[in-house]
Amino acid sequence: MKFRTVILFLGVLFLGSFGLFVLEAQDAGQAELPSAPSASQPSRSQKTAPAVPQTAPPPQQTAQQSQAPADPTKPAAVPPAGDVGQNQAPKAATPSTSTLPAGGSPSEDDSLTTIRHTVNEVNVVFTVTDKHGRYVRDLKKEDFKVVDDNKPASDIRSFHAETNLPLEVGLLVDASNSVRDRFKFEQEAATEFLNQTIRPRYDEAFVIGFDVTPEVTQDFTDNTEKLSIGVRSLRPGGGTAMYDALYFACRDKLMKAQHNGPVRRAIILLSDGDDNQSHVTREEAIEMAQRADVIVYTISTNLSGAGHHGDKVLERIADATGGRAYVPFQINEVANAFAAIQEELRSQYAIAYKPADFIADGRYRSVDIQPVGQKGLRVRSRHGYYAPSQ
Repeated sequence: MKFRTVILFLGVLFLGSFGLFVLEAQDAGQAELPSAPSASQPSRSQKTAPAVPQTAPPPQQTAQQSQAPADPTKPAAVPPAGDVGQNQAPKAATPSTSTLPAGGSPSEDDSLTTIRHTVNEVNVVFTVTDKHGRYVRDLKKEDFKVVDDNKPASDIRSFHAETNLPLEVGLLVDASNSVRDRFKFEQEAATEFLNQTIRPRYDEAFVIGFDVTPEVTQDFTDNTEKLSIGVRSLRPGGGTAMYDALYFACRDKLMKAQHNGPVRRAIILLSDGDDNQSHVTREEAIEMAQRADVIVYTISTNLSGAGHHGDKVLERIADATGGRAYVPFQINEVANAFAAIQEELRSQYAIAYKPADFIADGRYRSVDIQPVGQKGLRVRSRHGYYAPSQ
């Protein structure tokens, strides 16, 4: 009897130890499960990895680990106006997503220090016209003076004509009910503009239609046929959230676009200017365009010619970003406005300079590029920029 009791005790002890070992092994396996993939939209320079068959997760896997990534074709939600103040810098991406490749997970060595160095150099793209409004394309560095924050720039690093720099263009088309009657013609004019402007293997563009929300119908590409399909797939309907669309295009598309050298960023905004659905304000949308170094050209779809309120809104957006506002009086003049924008994009200058007392404090600094030695010239550029924060 005693022998049987000893055998039974040893058996229970062995089974208990084995069960504990199994539980520990499951816990260790659970800790090694990969984190959920990023739900952010991949940039245009990242190739989407081919789909790999996935095995079913174990029962212990959390909901967060088994959650599928969000649809990359849908734009990120635009924050409400209270989240981004008029003079407040937009929130920076968290380190967990901004320092990782798309779809990646943290590396085993997270102790490496990232060194960031701020280059105290400002780049400004601008155009020059004479007293008759004609573009002047043969000026030199010595023909200009740069005043940054009311002080002359300490050094002009570079100056050159921008006829050959690559373009990054965003076409934003108002697809609300208010433009339904002239939508087809606007689509045709926009398609012709992209065909004439985008150079394969050099420039890139994307297409966004917006009513109450922005919708990317064609992401960054140099393929004009794909861009044309993106324009033709737009369908009018709903309210107008123009400020949200501009904010999204600057923050989530142009600001995040990766490139290997200098580029010119521009947005062509085709709308009647009547916003009735946005969460961000007009000035917040303008500030985001300034932070992304984007020039905004606007084309009004108001054909009344009676000084519509929306035209004043579009003019404010264009002027604050160094662009130009076009107000056609007839529907066929929309195509002329696109042609004028194309000419301006090929008639720009770019200047890079070092401010006299640059401080990386995140505040807004004014810029004034003044012609020297020649009368009757008019320079049009953005009025300022936001210094980076340390």
